[in-house]
Amino acid sequence: MTQPTTSPNAVWQEVLVNRADRERMNGHRGAILWFTGLSGSGKSTMIHALEKHLHDAGRHTYALDGDNVRHGLCGDLGFSNQDRVENIRRIGEVAKLMLDAGLIVLCGFISPFAADRQRVRNLVAPGDFLEIHCECSLEICEQRDVKGLYRKARAGLIPEFTGISSPYEAPENPELRLDTGNESVEACVGRVLALLGGD
Repeated sequence: MTQPTTSPNAVWQEVLVNRADRERMNGHRGAILWFTGLSGSGKSTMIHALEKHLHDAGRHTYALDGDNVRHGLCGDLGFSNQDRVENIRRIGEVAKLMLDAGLIVLCGFISPFAADRQRVRNLVAPGDFLEIHCECSLEICEQRDVKGLYRKARAGLIPEFTGISSPYEAPENPELRLDTGNESVEACVGRVLALLGGD
């Protein structure tokens, strides 16, 4: 399988153990579950609750949380449009590697731009990327404001804050919409499990 590269001296190395081998060992298919939504919409809550459920059921998972990733892999990036694009590009490539490892990858990122989410979808085969919109009104997100970010953004202390001074492009046709403003975490987890087919 030849991959595009920006380095002319990098040659794709064929492997002896592939994704199908790993999935057979794991006992389930891998997938990328991409949770998108405003800050405070419940993305982190969802991915960690879902991961605990899947882990307890013997599934092999990994949760990629937006804040956590910015402490390492994307620690050099800010929140300009250009940096947001690069942030999601990096996460997409990491999620693709984890998918190849046969994992169920739970990604919780605002990922405000539809084109960026589409680029990640295009990295993998149809059916491997499941976009899940944590649909929650700006009003409810601001009421929650567990990190105090909306308050700072309204005060002009955080420039380019999604939903306030920077746009959020909601998914038009996600695989699943979760009403995280009104539904319980348990109900939302159940709906994602149904999407996965009982995994």
